[in-house]
Amino acid sequence: MGLKDSFLKFTLPSGEKKVLEKDIPEHTVGVEFILNTLTSPEYGAIKSLDEINAVGHRMVHGGEKFSESVRLTPEVLAAFTACNDLAPLHNPANLKGVNAISAILPNVPQIGVFDTAFHQTMPKHAYLYAVPYELYEKYGVRRYGFHGTSHRYVSQRVCEFLGVEPEGKKIITCHIGNGGSITAIKDGKCVDTSMGLTPLEGLMMGTRSGDIDAGAVSFIME
Repeated sequence: MGLKDSFLKFTLPSGEKKVLEKDIPEHTVGVEFILNTLTSPEYGAIKSLDEINAVGHRMVHGGEKFSESVRLTPEVLAAFTACNDLAPLHNPANLKGVNAISAILPNVPQIGVFDTAFHQTMPKHAYLYAVPYELYEKYGVRRYGFHGTSHRYVSQRVCEFLGVEPEGKKIITCHIGNGGSITAIKDGKCVDTSMGLTPLEGLMMGTRSGDIDAGAVSFIME
């Protein structure tokens, strides 16, 4: 996005991988490129945009407001926007994608799937930091966790592979990409995870330090 050599990657039913390059200066152009590809004679999965009944969005930070996927209404988007300070790189970009779809497919319902939703089952002792409680009450400073859709899917697939039900099972899932996180799951529900208030906490990642002694930050400042 925002580059002359931007590209769209996808895999055909045959397993063949495709990369289509295009100048994509902003989100609406990118969404149009995707939709045109979906309906193209060569690669299309549908013949017309009229076949699209709904559009789903991966939404990164829903704070404590969302514990499940929801239809994106003005009220929901306002609550999501209020979380922008917690994910300044991700949430505004998510909203641009939503707005682009609204402009192109104004009558198609949109659904938000939140990275943080799966982790809302964490107990207090797992999501609260050992800092004054008023920081949580006033500013929402707590562990939220991310990659929730990935961790939920992987834990469900583990149970399918093993032929067991989630109840009574303890599973550790790992999301390993340019960003990485680990989640502890009990009875199909998240009980702890490595990422925190933001996606910075936890494992060392491609462009994030992961855990670092808070004292090191003030030491470097001095």
